[in-house]
Amino acid sequence: MVTEDAAVGDPLALEHQVCFALAVASRNVISLYRPLLEPMGLTHPQYLVMLALWQHSPLSVKELSRLLQLDPGTLSPLLKRLEAGGLINRGRAERDERVLEVTLTAAGRELRREAEKIPAAVFERLNMPMDELLQLHAALTRVIAITSTAS
Repeated sequence: MVTEDAAVGDPLALEHQVCFALAVASRNVISLYRPLLEPMGLTHPQYLVMLALWQHSPLSVKELSRLLQLDPGTLSPLLKRLEAGGLINRGRAERDERVLEVTLTAAGRELRREAEKIPAAVFERLNMPMDELLQLHAALTRVIAITSTAS
């Protein structure tokens, strides 16, 4: 935790930067997922897409982009790889042919069973009390909300 006194000493000290702590924590947490996702044939960004689809399928590309806070140009290659892997289908929505819709295939729906083990495995690897993780999640969610409206 950065104290006010420490931040005053050198406002540019690396160890006092929120961006540095977030970047390193993000890399480290994502690396915990890698060995869990590899047997499923997923990268972490692909896993995030699948999480959104397991919760909300079908979704338009626009809705998926908004949920994941990814621009469509970043999302498109992820969707192409998931489609090539037989986990999703992309096609025009019946209600509006202008809308590109993403749906899960049977294999994509089935993969959820395997993925259900991931949260517990990550929790175990983090070895942090649940209340601390919930507080961290709440704080990060506030940071996301603040920075999303600021940009």
